[in-house]
Amino acid sequence: MPALSRRLAAAAFLGLVAGCAGAPPPAPAAPAMAPAQVVADLAPQGKLRAAINYGNPVLAARHPSSGEPSGVSVDLARELARRLGVPLEFVTFDAAGKVVAALKDRSWDVAFLAIDPVRGREILYSPPYVLIEGSYLVPQASPIRRNEEVDREGNRVVVGAGSAYDLFLSRELKRAALVRTSVSGGATATMISQGYEVTAGVRQQLEADARRVAGVRLLEGRFMVIEQAMGTPAGREAGARYLRDETDAPPLLCMLVANHTCALIEASERGLQGALAEEFPIGLPPEPDLVAAITYCDLSVGPSGRSTTADERITEILTRYGDHDLVHKAINYAAPALREQYARVDSARAGVGTYGQAP
Repeated sequence: MPALSRRLAAAAFLGLVAGCAGAPPPAPAAPAMAPAQVVADLAPQGKLRAAINYGNPVLAARHPSSGEPSGVSVDLARELARRLGVPLEFVTFDAAGKVVAALKDRSWDVAFLAIDPVRGREILYSPPYVLIEGSYLVPQASPIRRNEEVDREGNRVVVGAGSAYDLFLSRELKRAALVRTSVSGGATATMISQGYEVTAGVRQQLEADARRVAGVRLLEGRFMVIEQAMGTPAGREAGARYLRDETDAPPLLCMLVANHTCALIEASERGLQGALAEEFPIGLPPEPDLVAAITYCDLSVGPSGRSTTADERITEILTRYGDHDLVHKAINYAAPALREQYARVDSARAGVGTYGQAP
């Protein structure tokens, strides 16, 4: 990309950041409407029936006042229906396993589920659009301190039936036993009321449980990474290709996301520095405006979507990952550079000085 184009891209991206503070960002160009075969595959009844799973609060929830579905899955479904040019109908569930079971009745056309080889026999997936951590919650007095200590004789792990972590742990656990509940959000209550040893689930849900319920604690780190994607019933290949190909982000944005928040340091810790540089080249030297802007976006918003500061966000990440986790080590090492990038963008947004120069 020529230097002038890079500077224009940086200016456009900073405009987007500034838009978060008040001014609305420019409207995106209207996408091309989907081909007729794609519409027939994804909306065979003339409307898009989107399965929404309330069992994963990271992606979907009922609006507190209206009771209507809201969240990432809902927004994606609305955008897909718009591109297909068809009405949208929400089909709601309280557990991912129930979404998959509803395939027998063909009661939905698109769903938002974790990619799993078992589900892959019946569902065609898009590339993952978000990664979610699977974690363990235990009673405060439990002798279990690390994830590796869960898979031992006598331990009973409560999971939502048919969830991604149920499918994963069914393959991975060799000694501990699984206890399945019909509603994913009720796993912690089941662990406490029945005296079980462990609850497994989406980290954000378990973090909320740990704040709400006395006498429990979250284990550090994660036992799995859940790849969340859009899916459509097998046999609708045209629709699946559309989900795969037409939702790709621009290469510039992919490069920014891949390199944000000193990702190069973590990649080096994992021995992936060369792979990152080859697949998502950022240039030498890197564009400081672009990198700082995407890092600011990451550090100014916490996992719940609420605004935060760089210090609060860094502390949250270090607390969430244990001392021995590579993410903890990378962020701890990168913290001074992260704070400097955050301060520069924050200063520019406040109108102090010129971005990229000392005020």
